Amino acid sequence: MGARNQKLHFTEFSPSWVVDHVRDAPGYQLELINRIRIGVKKDDWKQFIKHIGATEKEFEFILPTSISSMQKKEVYGRETSERIYEISRLFGLGYEVFDSPGEFKAWLMTPSKALGNKKPFELLDSSFGFELVENEIIRIQHNVYA
Repeated sequence: MGARNQKLHFTEFSPSWVVDHVRDAPGYQLELINRIRIGVKKDDWKQFIKHIGATEKEFEFILPTSISSMQKKEVYGRETSERIYEISRLFGLGYEVFDSPGEFKAWLMTPSKALGNKKPFELLDSSFGFELVENEIIRIQHNVYA
């Protein structure tokens, strides 16, 4: 977890900040709602993707707009911004529960019996899917298996 233990400085309430402050985030839900309404900046999205060690392409099917459309905008609309914050909260929770970011990412790509033998990542194209995956991570955190 070496790099994970190093706290980098991110703009407060940016998606990357939420990953590192998932425990703090619930207390700031009204601010996060405001950030969603204002829209996530392209630079914050790019920083977030780099922070979690991913590529934009990996998230293409989960986001409500195409990556090519996102490249043309400096600030994203509400729906895209909300999904980015959902992703950041989920990654923050996953990083907290699993031993390493790599283990969490591996879990996301492994079919789960509790999720109908679907890969958790495949369910992240809807809010209901996010809720199912988040609930499963919380069950893992508390050693309660479905």
